[in-house]
Amino acid sequence: MQPDPTLPRIPANEFRPGRHWYVTAAVTAVVLTVLGVAIGVYRFTGALDAVDTGRQFADGDTITLRLDPDSDRAIWIESRGPSPDQKCGISGPGDPRLTDPGIDWFLTRDETWNPLRTIEVSRPGDYEITCSSEGPSRYAIGDRGGYVPLVVGLIAAVALPALGVLVGTTIAAVTAVRRRAHRRRLLAERHVGAASDHAAGADVGAGTSA
Repeated sequence: MQPDPTLPRIPANEFRPGRHWYVTAAVTAVVLTVLGVAIGVYRFTGALDAVDTGRQFADGDTITLRLDPDSDRAIWIESRGPSPDQKCGISGPGDPRLTDPGIDWFLTRDETWNPLRTIEVSRPGDYEITCSSEGPSRYAIGDRGGYVPLVVGLIAAVALPALGVLVGTTIAAVTAVRRRAHRRRLLAERHVGAASDHAAGADVGAGTSA
């Protein structure tokens, strides 16, 4: 479709909002997508290695761990959920504590592990941990999170890219609609102005001829 030659030409950079909003829309979609994928990969990798099942210990055994305040560690128990029958103790520098880990789980090919206690320390050093129960149990040290953080991470991995596309598309669409409206308004204003100038010029010419 050929442009109407009677309409004034308006440079695209005069339209508002500016075209930089298209860049903002694209960047928003890309950033949220990358963030969602990164969270999903991080949570998935963490879930695969959540529990060190290769270094298990039994009732009455004492293990030594090198920990610092930033350590994100927990005691896990195999095939049995936490109960009052299970007791764990920790000793070491400062005032180490074992706290409630909440609900979670970790699966191997033929085993189910549940978090028993989270480990909290205030000073770096070597700590000794011993656990016992009324029945034979197996324990292992792992991260505080198992598959619950994985599920949360996977939800974020899907939701963030979807949100990014939605927000980016919305920004681009609103920008396009407002720029078209602004263009029509500028064209109307300048067309009226051009028509007025033409009429004034015709009146001057008519007066001169008379």
